[in-house]
Amino acid sequence: MTEPSEAFDQAGVATETAAATGERSQRRTSAIVPAQNIAGRALVIVIAIMTFLSCLTFGAVTLVRDTASVWESQISREATIQIKPADGLDMEAALSSAAEIAGATKGVKSVKIVDREATARLLEPWLGAGLDLDELPVPRLVVITLDPDTPPDFEALRGALGTHLPTASLDDHRTWVDRLVAMAHSTVTIGVAVLVLMLAATVLTVVFATRGAMAGNGHIIEVLHFVGAEARFIAREFRRHFLVTGMKGAAAGGVAAILVFIVFSWWSSHSMATPGGDQAAALFGHFAIGWSGYLGVLLMVVVIGVLTAATSHATVVAYLSDIEVRQTEG
Repeated sequence: MTEPSEAFDQAGVATETAAATGERSQRRTSAIVPAQNIAGRALVIVIAIMTFLSCLTFGAVTLVRDTASVWESQISREATIQIKPADGLDMEAALSSAAEIAGATKGVKSVKIVDREATARLLEPWLGAGLDLDELPVPRLVVITLDPDTPPDFEALRGALGTHLPTASLDDHRTWVDRLVAMAHSTVTIGVAVLVLMLAATVLTVVFATRGAMAGNGHIIEVLHFVGAEARFIAREFRRHFLVTGMKGAAAGGVAAILVFIVFSWWSSHSMATPGGDQAAALFGHFAIGWSGYLGVLLMVVVIGVLTAATSHATVVAYLSDIEVRQTEG
């Protein structure tokens, strides 16, 4: 009798004939894992699309997470003193006084007064060029660089400023940055959930494809199983073919995702000094996911390929177990 491995390698099933004379012959039938079904374009394209979307989601999650980390670090590095103009207030003297008070506070590394030219440039996108600060009641700013290891006592600093400069207010940027960080964390959570759903959809797609392949070749698989082929042998052949199919689709989707990230990074670097580019850079950096992001994309490709093979293996084992149960009950 032909061994199970030989039956698969010859892509057919050995059938015994002429039992009375002891002669045997073999004829070629359908392959156990027909390439035109398993490695068909439809399955490869589906896996490629799911991998592409998964990699985009992973890259977006990485980008938002890194941006949130930058925002969190900015909380401990900088604060701003705002002085509003008032009747009889010497703005330049008030700025110097605020800088002196902040500079004498423990935990403040440096103090910088935003001069008139820099203030005009900050307001230029909204009020236009050639702005005369003497004609408008424009607040002035003092930027404080903080020591992240030993931050200052903001309440004490606010009290000192309020005593000497009633129109001065301290903004540690914590309120709006905390809101942005919370939004970023929520986005990361949603992205991870979407990624899990995509992987689950990929698993279900492979399960249906494996079931379809086995249903179309069930008689071959049952003959092999009943003549002594172990479930591990049959499952291994399906796993090998599905691994090749999964890696083809995953590699195509991963390469497409990497190209998208490269294009966005190139666009971001060439859109600097423009209103849209500056706003996008302020929120998301330069759309660069870094080497860790690209390594994550490659890891995603490998995971989807291995997941495809493991899913087909488990499906085949479950299918053969059902055959044994039906045989026992029969």
